[in-house]
Amino acid sequence: MKLLIDAGNTRIKWALVNNGDWLLGGALPVQQASGLQQHFAGQFGKLVTDLRDIQQTWVSNVAGEEVAGAIRNACAAPQCPPRFITAQAAQCGVRNGYAQPSQLGSDRWAALIAAWRLTGRSCLSVNCGTATTIDALSGQGEFIGGLILPGVELMQHSLGAATARLQPARGKYAPFPLNTADALYSGAIQATCGAIERQHALLGDGSAPVVLSGGAAAQLQHRINLPVQMVDNLVLQGLLLIARETDA
Repeated sequence: MKLLIDAGNTRIKWALVNNGDWLLGGALPVQQASGLQQHFAGQFGKLVTDLRDIQQTWVSNVAGEEVAGAIRNACAAPQCPPRFITAQAAQCGVRNGYAQPSQLGSDRWAALIAAWRLTGRSCLSVNCGTATTIDALSGQGEFIGGLILPGVELMQHSLGAATARLQPARGKYAPFPLNTADALYSGAIQATCGAIERQHALLGDGSAPVVLSGGAAAQLQHRINLPVQMVDNLVLQGLLLIARETDA
């Protein structure tokens, strides 16, 4: 049985997997990381009577050392301490184009590995959370580069924080907004979709899929004029692939 953990900027997402079967999943706000062990105890129920029943724990952490420490404390079985992944020069069929491979975020690396396994061709791996990442894979499985931009919600809040009259409010999408709330929301959607579509054009393959994941993915799915493949928990899926290759 494997425990997979994706500690992002806002949430700690996890899944419990046994022989390829996804048994359970959940999430906890990053601010509550100190309560992770209690969270697991409440969620696992009869499936796991003791954390020591878990043979492996695999972690992608971009939330900082304090959260890493909370994960270590929550998964402290001496026979299988949590394994924190870092981006490699090559892994699971994906080659890393970074000059210093380990500088690529572990979440982006795991997502690229999952996207490559899902598509096996050139594609964009797009993860929509606090930040939106748009990463490109060639038809040979090479990560050729990517973008990081503020997420849809963060774009709106940053404008509200920097300007006196543009206070964030719940808006809805409109092609030509006629109120400020709609203008803020639609601007964030259009900016994100535009960045995705521009990177897709630069990829040079009109049929390449956009593998879309993350909390804001549903807001973008029908606004992107490209072939879109929605995937839940892309980072966790990549972690499982890394675990399997390491075990092989």
